[in-house]
Amino acid sequence: MHSDVISVRPGEELNLASLADWLLGKIEGAERGVTVEQFPGGHSNLTYLLRMNGDGREYVLRRAPLGPVAPKAHDMAREFRVLQTVHPHFHEAPAVFHLCEDPTVLGAVFFLMERRHGLILRDEVPTQLAKVPNYAQRVSEAFIDCLIRLHAIDASRPELIALGKPEGFLARQVQGWADRWHRAKTDDMPKMDSVIRWLIDRRPVSPAPTLVHNDYKLDNIMLAVGSAGRIEAVDKIEAVNKIDAVDKIEAVLDWEMATVGDPLADLGLTLCYWAWAEAPQLRARGVPALTSQAGWYTRDQFVQRYAERTGRDLSHIPYYEVLGVFKLAVILQQIYYRFRRGQTQDARFRNFGERVRGLVELADSLTGQLS
Repeated sequence: MHSDVISVRPGEELNLASLADWLLGKIEGAERGVTVEQFPGGHSNLTYLLRMNGDGREYVLRRAPLGPVAPKAHDMAREFRVLQTVHPHFHEAPAVFHLCEDPTVLGAVFFLMERRHGLILRDEVPTQLAKVPNYAQRVSEAFIDCLIRLHAIDASRPELIALGKPEGFLARQVQGWADRWHRAKTDDMPKMDSVIRWLIDRRPVSPAPTLVHNDYKLDNIMLAVGSAGRIEAVDKIEAVNKIDAVDKIEAVLDWEMATVGDPLADLGLTLCYWAWAEAPQLRARGVPALTSQAGWYTRDQFVQRYAERTGRDLSHIPYYEVLGVFKLAVILQQIYYRFRRGQTQDARFRNFGERVRGLVELADSLTGQLS
């Protein structure tokens, strides 16, 4: 049987007694105790599966990573409120239930959200999915169309516009991520300074603002699989084949950076994940490249489908892809900084310094091509 959870990693355990006390009166079934497992994916926030011993109901708990974090990063209270606001307009955003802002309970702010069931693609395509006809094309289209739906929501609604400040969004993105880079820098990289200057000097005029996820990538979406759109064991090929599962997105995850702003900044970051396979300096460092395999949309097909279905002018999309690569480099550098300082022992982060250097080289080479 396939499972999407593991035993909690050493050093990332939760205080179960404190958690159980806090759950009393909030979650039905908690009075008989709670079982905790961990979702292994992700590189920053910690995500756990809670199962109530009383009735077996399941919830997801999200908290910030261990140790000090960058200012305004990993804001679980904000992510809770974003999901609370977006869910009624966008079903793929999971519902949330309870927020705990008292750090004495688990050592950090955390929240509970609904448990969704489905398939998340990370480093490889499961055998059972690979047997679904045209799965790569169909997942590509479902993935792109889900982003298009998000960008089509009327962001001028008062409750949504309050999530961000669209005026000056792009300028703040460049400056904000540059500031994060300087705070987390572990080695001098003159090429990164050149990239930042290029992003400041070449900034285009933004289109009308939309909801922006700010980390929309393949392993942040969950495919619906099996009968009625969900199954417990995704390794059962007969269950996967019951419906056109890969045509439906069950959930979009990781909303901590969501805001209202330039939709092409969202698209640019998504494309830089999608285009990893096209960058030899990243391939050499072991960056996953599922979308390089046969049948997946190419970058050009991705852009064309988005342009045709939104009507947006994408003539400046190369700028946004540089911005995306730049932001991704900073995100990984922040994680590597915590690893270098001993704030996390997760061995997955050991080679992040090389991955950051590869991304900086890619961003710099792209600016040279566009200058």
